[in-house]
Amino acid sequence: MSAQNPLQPTAFNIPTLDPTTAPSSRAEGEVKATNITWHEGMVDFDERKKNLGQGGATIWFTGLSASGKSTLSCALEQHLLHQGIRAFRLDGDNVRHGLNKDLGFSEADRTENIRRIGEVSLLLSSSCCITLTAFISPYKADRALARSVHSKAGIDFIEVFADASLESVEKRDPKGLYAKARKGEIKDFTGISAPYEAPTDPEVHIKTDEVSVEEGVEILVKYLKEKGILN
Repeated sequence: MSAQNPLQPTAFNIPTLDPTTAPSSRAEGEVKATNITWHEGMVDFDERKKNLGQGGATIWFTGLSASGKSTLSCALEQHLLHQGIRAFRLDGDNVRHGLNKDLGFSEADRTENIRRIGEVSLLLSSSCCITLTAFISPYKADRALARSVHSKAGIDFIEVFADASLESVEKRDPKGLYAKARKGEIKDFTGISAPYEAPTDPEVHIKTDEVSVEEGVEILVKYLKEKGILN
């Protein structure tokens, strides 16, 4: 019997959310389109995995701006590709140039931004690609929703907390954003005028102000091997 298509829609239940942190405008996951039918393909996940020689997973980097999310994801992507492993990186700023260019940084827009990325990540990972996402994704409930979508599809979701103190990221400030936020020139800036809800139980916790990029990649590769995601 063919394995279930990981993208096949299932009954959708929003994870239990803390009402004090969940945006009031959170998407409920309803499908607005009518007269649509899921079109099953001729290749299931197991067949794809067998023929490509690898499975898929989403590695979700979260942390403050300038915490090292993009740097780590870029380095890991390069390492994996040099090992002959299919990998692709989705970066917060890059996605906002196209797919999410209609979204700003309000609470509701941040939620929709992460909802879309959760779905795109699932598509890529279901194609047996290691998908790396580097997004601040400040709200626990939004990250939980992305995890839930993957869990329902049977696709691994690995949350990586790129942990750096506010003091250290303000010192780095490669784009000058913290300085602008402190002056009030940027509204709703995470860590300054908007909240960041740190993960309480991430799969991987990397203190980026204490380890090098190379050491961070070693930590990630070790975890992926231990979990059987990498051979």
